[in-house]
Amino acid sequence: MIKKILIANRGEIACRVIKTAKKMGIKTVAVYSDADKNALHVKMADEAYNVGPSPSNQSYIVVENIMKAIKDSGADAVHPGYGFLSENSKFAEALEAAGIAFIGPPVNAIEAMGDKITSKKLAAEAGVNTVPGFMGIIADADEAVKISSEIGYPVMLKASAGGGGKGMRIAWNDLEAREGFQASKNEAQSSFGDDRIFIEKFITQPRHIEIQVLADQHGNCVYLHERECSIQRRNQKVIEEAPSSFLDEATRKKMGEQSVALAQAVNYASAGTVEFIVDGDRNFYFLEMNTRLQVEHPVTELITGIDLVEQMIRVASGEKLSFEQKDIAMNGWAMESRIYAEDPYRNFLPSIGRLSRYQAPLEISEDTRAIRNDTGVYEGGEISMYYDPMIAKLCTWAPDRNAAIIEMQSALDHFELEGIGHNIPFLSAVMDHPRFISGDITTAFIEEEYPDGFEGISLDEKRTELFACIAAMTSYLRETRKRQISGRMRPAGAPYESRVVQINNSKFDVTIQSIKGGFNVALGNKTQHVETTWRPGQTLFAATIGGAKIAANVTAFSGGEIIKYRGSTSKVSVMRSDVAHLLDLMPVKLPPDTSKLLLCPMPGLIKTVNVEIGDEVQDGQALCTVEAMKMENVLRAERRGTVSKINAIAGDNLAVDEIIMEFE
Repeated sequence: MIKKILIANRGEIACRVIKTAKKMGIKTVAVYSDADKNALHVKMADEAYNVGPSPSNQSYIVVENIMKAIKDSGADAVHPGYGFLSENSKFAEALEAAGIAFIGPPVNAIEAMGDKITSKKLAAEAGVNTVPGFMGIIADADEAVKISSEIGYPVMLKASAGGGGKGMRIAWNDLEAREGFQASKNEAQSSFGDDRIFIEKFITQPRHIEIQVLADQHGNCVYLHERECSIQRRNQKVIEEAPSSFLDEATRKKMGEQSVALAQAVNYASAGTVEFIVDGDRNFYFLEMNTRLQVEHPVTELITGIDLVEQMIRVASGEKLSFEQKDIAMNGWAMESRIYAEDPYRNFLPSIGRLSRYQAPLEISEDTRAIRNDTGVYEGGEISMYYDPMIAKLCTWAPDRNAAIIEMQSALDHFELEGIGHNIPFLSAVMDHPRFISGDITTAFIEEEYPDGFEGISLDEKRTELFACIAAMTSYLRETRKRQISGRMRPAGAPYESRVVQINNSKFDVTIQSIKGGFNVALGNKTQHVETTWRPGQTLFAATIGGAKIAANVTAFSGGEIIKYRGSTSKVSVMRSDVAHLLDLMPVKLPPDTSKLLLCPMPGLIKTVNVEIGDEVQDGQALCTVEAMKMENVLRAERRGTVSKINAIAGDNLAVDEIIMEFE
């Protein structure tokens, strides 16, 4: 058995591997860049070695640096996680030459399946259904346009060595094919060091469903059912679940058997994932095979009870699988929400900075429910601009899909994050969406349901009253605490003096009565019974209101409370009635006019500036490109205008809202 594992990765996946290795009694070695010297995976491992400067192309993906750390640590095996060197055949070859066990598939399988062009040819030969497309090398943008036209729009341009949504674009016409080709090449080169692009037919109204396979070195291979990964944004998975509510048993069996056939065709060993696109009639087509552990592997573990990392380690040690296909159960339902450092209110642009608060919901494992949180961060740690913006993978399990969704809704409500922008409000909104709850989803779900981006969930009458009740309650408890400190206590059970609660355009007269077992909150002509143990200083308000359990984020300001709950954020004023009257007389403060400025929407690097001073730009014209966390973002003109000043040039690093250029 392997004695010491070096994890050639960082963040939550490094922490995930370390947990299983420790459970198995195996020593662990972490590697880290300059930016990650205080990272959680470094603290968790038995040993840690610096592998270079902060950029990943100078540290984590430099084979020589990793090999030196292996030699210095005396590790006899390497787990690559996902991304970075996980599908790099040259790295696997270097390990083999050095006599180090690679906790992953053989080199030939990585080469065959890691190259998306070759993998499609092999899949077809193995009898796996494939998507129509062009699998050859594409020389330039002109050829990309020609091929796209021949296949028929829409088409998907994808990085041959890619994964994780990077180097991927959908083109609906010649112009988008031309622009997308160059952008895909740039992202592919930056992320994988390989700029080859291929093109395939983009199937409309598709579902993204993948099959988890596991094979040993003795010819045994099984599939561990499917994962539904259709909730995506910019081809990046956001929410995953297992199993899929769309598949029937016959389709599941066919997809699983084809996946096993493909794995066996390349003598696969270790964990791997075969990804399919599935249309509305349950026709399925091979997309790619990922020869590594997937980000979303926890949902498979939750429904099968199989630790995939442990199995990978055992396979790499030469052990046979201890189970057959008939032994693999499918128990209950699991959900995974990817929590990212990105601002959903600013078109999901990356956010960096210090986590001033990080409190995840308590992990549990019970007969009827489970909560799991895979993370690589901690309170006080930093989210760097150099790497993927993932903060955590929050997972829930329950006996059925609806129960798993309810568990996820509650878990997201209890997740406290401050100091950076994050996508929890958006994840909560999706989990609450009737279409998602019904299972009527495709990869176009986010685009269709949020065509103008995410602006938060508007307050309906019920949620407005809920927010008013929460604000009144927390304000009352804050004031009670102040009275206790100052010694000015009202008699026990005395009613809270009438207050006015204003939320948007709604106003409520509120009184609160403390009673045995809780409080009665009179909101206008409605009274709610509230039970809570919340105390001033806590940011999570957990309570039972009118018999329903809720958890909301609350922050005090000088005139009331800022409340965040299930994708809604609102500033709620709580005041005396005379103050409320005076407030009505105050003029409304207007926000500053930024219509003539192009502001940097995220911390990032200016890659290109496409205009000059004096240029007249048109609506939709590309103005500049900003790179952040390996993704290129083209900033376009929102209206016609003339460039009057340019404040940044290519190579500049800008912060959020720094002025890039100005217009007349």
